[in-house]
Amino acid sequence: MPESPSKTVSEAVGPRSAALTSPPAEQTKASKVAVASLIGTTIEYYDFAVYGTASALVLGPAFFPSGNATVSSLAAFLTFAAAFVSRPVGVALFGTIGDRLGRRNALVASLLLMGVATVGVGLLPTYETAGLLAPVMLVTLRLLQGVSMGGEWGGAVLLAAEHAPPGRRALYAAIPNVGPSLGFLLSSAVILPTLNFAGRDGFTEWAWRLPFLLSTVLVVVGLWVRTTVSESPVFSAEARRETRAPAPASRFPLGTLIARHPGRLLLGTGAAIGGSAVYYLTIVYSLSYGPKALGIPQNTMLTAASVGAAAGIAVTLPAARLADRVGRRPVMLAGAVGSVVWAVPMYASLGTGNGLVITGAYTVGLMLLALMFSPAAAFLAELFPARLRYTGASAAFILANTLGGGFAPLVATWLNSQWSSPLVLGFYTGGLCLVSLLCLMALPETREGEFAD
Repeated sequence: MPESPSKTVSEAVGPRSAALTSPPAEQTKASKVAVASLIGTTIEYYDFAVYGTASALVLGPAFFPSGNATVSSLAAFLTFAAAFVSRPVGVALFGTIGDRLGRRNALVASLLLMGVATVGVGLLPTYETAGLLAPVMLVTLRLLQGVSMGGEWGGAVLLAAEHAPPGRRALYAAIPNVGPSLGFLLSSAVILPTLNFAGRDGFTEWAWRLPFLLSTVLVVVGLWVRTTVSESPVFSAEARRETRAPAPASRFPLGTLIARHPGRLLLGTGAAIGGSAVYYLTIVYSLSYGPKALGIPQNTMLTAASVGAAAGIAVTLPAARLADRVGRRPVMLAGAVGSVVWAVPMYASLGTGNGLVITGAYTVGLMLLALMFSPAAAFLAELFPARLRYTGASAAFILANTLGGGFAPLVATWLNSQWSSPLVLGFYTGGLCLVSLLCLMALPETREGEFAD
């Protein structure tokens, strides 16, 4: 029978593993693993942020030329959404690898795939040079990026969480969660100087390729770091058990997940959907919408998003530590309530055109996002048993990212073509954050649950 969301967490995740009672040497190893996971998610989200920013600035006319700026932007953001459509393929592929062959193996493969696809985008010919082949190749590489992302987040947080000392699982799992904001800041640190050096015309003509090509260095570093860390002790214990008594039901983890834990999967997805909308509308869509629709300088929008992202990073680990003390749900509920209330004022700030006002509004919004996002790593992982945890956590997060984030720029572009006010962004985002609030209320607390089965 499918699992009811009202079951206790201990029923879902089983007895405690001795691997979690770590001496100081094991805590040092756990810290190294968490940093390795952070490096990987930072690189992956750097690649994704570079593409999102390039979509807002240059990829529309370069690969989808049109006399209508809205049509061109829609086409560019559609390729952005394409990577989210292929993420479920990554969940199935890397979830199977991670739950059957090891978390570390899946993470190395996902990072390598992302690096190849990102560098490939930087080498592509434009529509002017290759005609229809150019957008076809762009979409293909975006699909590969999406497959990679489908396996990245779940593996990164699991490797950190399953190495974590007792009582610090949310903290360690949240360290890779700094990666999305750090990746965006890193992309801004590359794109802004490139824009200033080459100028808008030079950036549009050739310099947009540089941030993609620089990803080569980051990927090499990331691969080196990830191949030096140890496998998850929880997975290793589970693998030994599987060797002694194989469990046929877990041969295809995604099918088992859907059959046995549909309630947790759907509610976990809903719990993360609002945060995904806030992140992608702030970090991706508004960088295009502000300058094109409202005449706000590009540097103003990049600065506002960057300051907000830095503030979110500052809140992430303290929020996770609080979640280890008082529970995951209270911290996430506070962030969800705040995001519902703040969504409209945050995007209404764009109507002022004032850089300080926008920066302040984005800072508050991304700090509230951190309250929702930081404990989510441990929370989603704790909803599922060890033999399905890579697939379960990945599926819930990726579905939320796809529905709440991947299509958000596309939906927002259409909404703003119908209603010109930035307030519509606030109502759209606030509605998705309300969904997250309701799903969190329906899910159990997971802090006291056992983590291995």
